[in-house]
Formats: sequence, C-alpha cells, structure tokens
Amino acid sequence: MATMDAIASPPATGQHARRQRNLVLMLAPISLLLAVFFIVPLGIMALYSVLTPGLYGGVEWSFYPYSYGRVLGAPLGAGEVFDPVYLDILLRSLRMAVMTVLLTLLIAYPAAFWVSGLTPARRNLALFLITLPFFANLLIRIYAWMLILRPSGVVNSVLKELGFIDKPMMMIFSEGAVVIGLVYVLLPFMFLPVYASVERLNRSLVHASADLGATPLQTFRRIVLPLTLPGIIGGSIIVFIPALGNFVVASLLGGAKVLMFGNLITQQFLQARNWPFGAALAMMVMATVLVLLFIYVFKIARADERAAGAR
Repeated sequence: MATMDAIASPPATGQHARRQRNLVLMLAPISLLLAVFFIVPLGIMALYSVLTPGLYGGVEWSFYPYSYGRVLGAPLGAGEVFDPVYLDILLRSLRMAVMTVLLTLLIAYPAAFWVSGLTPARRNLALFLITLPFFANLLIRIYAWMLILRPSGVVNSVLKELGFIDKPMMMIFSEGAVVIGLVYVLLPFMFLPVYASVERLNRSLVHASADLGATPLQTFRRIVLPLTLPGIIGGSIIVFIPALGNFVVASLLGGAKVLMFGNLITQQFLQARNWPFGAALAMMVMATVLVLLFIYVFKIARADERAAGAR
C-alpha cells in the first residue's frame, strides 16, 4: 500500500506544481500592470511628498518632511506653519463622501430588491438602464445637472410656475449640489454590488422566518441584512473612495464655494506648483482609504474566525 502511495505521489506533486505555474502565468500580466501603473506612481508620489518644493515648481532632491505639518501640525520647520483650513477641507470631504455613501445606499438597496423581483426580460432591461449613464461622458452629465440646478434651470422654473417660490433659489455652487452630483455619478457603483448580494439571497430563509412568527423587521435584521451585508460594505467602499478624491464634480457644481480635498490637490499641482505639498495631500487621502480598508478586512477576518469557531 505504501509503495502504491509512493508511486502515486509524484504525479500529484507534478500536477500541483503545474497548477501553480499556470496560476503565476495567469496573474503575471495583471500583476505587471498594477506594478507599472499603480505601485510605481504611488511610490513616486510618496517620494515627492518628502522632498523640497522647487522655486518654480517641481522638486529639489533634499529631504523635506514638513509638508505634512501644514495639515497635521507636525513635523514643522523651515518656515512651515500649521493651517487648520486644510484639516477642515479634509473633514468636509470625509463628511460629503459619507453622505454620498448613505444616499446611494438608501436608493440602491430597495431598488436592488425591486429589480431582483422582476421577470428576466424586465430585469435585464432595468440593469441596462442603470448602467446606461456609463455610455455618456461624465462632463456632459455634470453639465446637464448644472442646467437643472442653476437659477434659471428646470427645478427653479417648475417651482416658480407652481407658486412655491417667488424668486429663484441658489441651488448650484453648494455642498448640496456637489452631493447630488456625486450620488448621481456613483449610484451604479453602489447598486451593482448590492444587487449581486440580493440576487444570491436565499428567499426560502425569509419565508421560513415568516412561518416561524418573525416580524418583517426581525426578518430583515436577522436574515436579510446579514446576508446582504457583504454587498453593502463592498458598495460603500467602492463609492467612498472616488467620492473622497473626486474633483470634477466639486469643481463644476461647487465652484469656488465648495472646495474638496481633490480640488486642493489639483490646485497644488497645477496652480501653486507645490508638488511636494500636493503629493503629501494625496498620500493622506491614500492613508485614509487604506485605514478604512484594513478595518474592513480585519472585521471580515474576525467574522470568519467566529463563524469557523461556531461550526
């Protein structure tokens, strides 16, 4: 018997090595792509963030960590001073990103249940309509919202004709207009992960919960919400990251009145030409996103450990 196992083991080992080799070959192109277009630019940005600003733009190749001190308060030196306005802009960007996540989830979650209950033909049509905005240029879609929200736009005209207002409201160039634009742009990114979780939901568990006397609220809290939570968390992360760093929507719908962190980074690179400070701001956004991702991964790992212990 031992002889037969010894004879059978080399092919198994060879097959395992072949699978590993095939896996490496399959992952090599995407790994190279990420290394060239993500890791290398990120490393350059991290390096620039600790270099001395050039007199007319660019950088000078000497160590200068004080760009972070302008936002965080430390380290400070070489004439740099802490300016709380940058921290206020970061907190405002975080608040608006969280509002965008909550509003997109509030719209996408019930919509996902409604779409999943349609017939296959209508469901495919609904999914096509939801992804249809991707076929139009982002700037064109944002300019359309500018026409809708401006003082002589559609909303003000309708409200004035109905007698609800006497003079046009200034809806554009405000935080509300920026949040509306972010929700409109990022809503499909929330809907698709949530819909995937809702589509995989075992409806027999919902019926069994109702048969056992659970109220709709109890069924939602103990069955529906936990089973769809991965899609909610995934969609929230996918929406939060671009909402925090977005600058196009804020520039067009917020104007000079609403400055988000993405706009601040753009100004430092293109107008102030302070590349190290712009790189430091970009690294702070990246650090915020990475901290949230690490928290999410840690909680998922803890949940998996608890589930494995329960089994």
